[in-house]
Amino acid sequence: MEPLISRMQAVQSPIIPVVGELIRNNPGTISLGQGVVSYSPPPEAIELLPKFLSDSNNHLYQPVEGIPLLLTALKAKLEAINSIEIINGENNIVVTSGGNMAFMNAVLAITSVGDEIIINTPYYFNHEMAIVMAGCRPVLVKTDENYQLRPHAIARAITPKTRAVLTVSPNNPTGVVYSEDALRQVNQICRERGIYHISDEAYEYFTYNGVKHVSPAAFVGSRDYTISLYSFSKAYGFASWRIGYMVIPEHLLVAVKKVQDTILICPPVVSQYAAFGALQAKEDFLKNHIEAIAKVREVVFSSLNRLQDICTIIPADGAFYFFVKVHTDINDFELTKRLIQEHQVAVIPGHTFGMDDGCYLRVACGALQQDTASEGIERLVKGLQSIITT
Repeated sequence: MEPLISRMQAVQSPIIPVVGELIRNNPGTISLGQGVVSYSPPPEAIELLPKFLSDSNNHLYQPVEGIPLLLTALKAKLEAINSIEIINGENNIVVTSGGNMAFMNAVLAITSVGDEIIINTPYYFNHEMAIVMAGCRPVLVKTDENYQLRPHAIARAITPKTRAVLTVSPNNPTGVVYSEDALRQVNQICRERGIYHISDEAYEYFTYNGVKHVSPAAFVGSRDYTISLYSFSKAYGFASWRIGYMVIPEHLLVAVKKVQDTILICPPVVSQYAAFGALQAKEDFLKNHIEAIAKVREVVFSSLNRLQDICTIIPADGAFYFFVKVHTDINDFELTKRLIQEHQVAVIPGHTFGMDDGCYLRVACGALQQDTASEGIERLVKGLQSIITT
């Protein structure tokens, strides 16, 4: 039988498994690729598991939008950390199986086939993939030379088919933190044009050098058209537990619940208990881990600066990434393969983030201890010098 043509043929293949296979085929490779942290969930998360197991009702389906225990804790967190007030009848929290699912929920809830969502390049590849899967069109708007937003360019890209503008801050893949002024401008544009502002804040805790994260849903009057997305995967070491959440306008609740009930029914209840426990973690848990990552970032950035004759390195104050432009005609995936096979260090090629005007690499440092990071970045520096200058 001839294979049927489906919408999935238009969706790019995820790059992480491809790079993962290259790493497995080259034992000893240090990965500066996947965006995960090196630490495990706080002990408070694990300590909640017996409470989950003690109630047999927890093995049954639970509310689509999340268990009350976790929703109450998230309401308090959003008010204290993000300055987002949850008001009955105006906005709602929905717990999801990770931040990616929160974004997919949002896309399916607000669009019809053929609609458009504006995303800024470089983009996070799963966002672009989700938009295409939904039968919609991602409209790409370039950021500036420092990977910051260009609000006027975003405004010019809006058409009658536009349903939302997506911002990701702190940003994956660039690590930059968007300024409050730029986020306010984008949020105001969305208000004036009658579209949604989707704000992905998965890296909200990962900011450095005194830079502060800002949640657009905290802006006065933004509650009715701002969708905020969050994740436990990064800050709490919850990557495999698959717990995220979203804050949505009240009028989207029915649509989002339809999506989630169809795909998931309810987020895994055991993970929700663990997430509730994580929110009870001592303040030092996040503080100490983020300080450790900050030290690793300093090592990585300092080493990358030795490449200024062959690369452009933009300083970044968030997440745990640097997005490097390499001054070469070598294809970015070919360069990635050679770095793994010849120098045993892995990065992620930039084309998967929508960058096709040169050779870009995403360098991640969240998963490494300082000694491993030093060895990994040394391999990267020497590898690029060897490949590019010979």
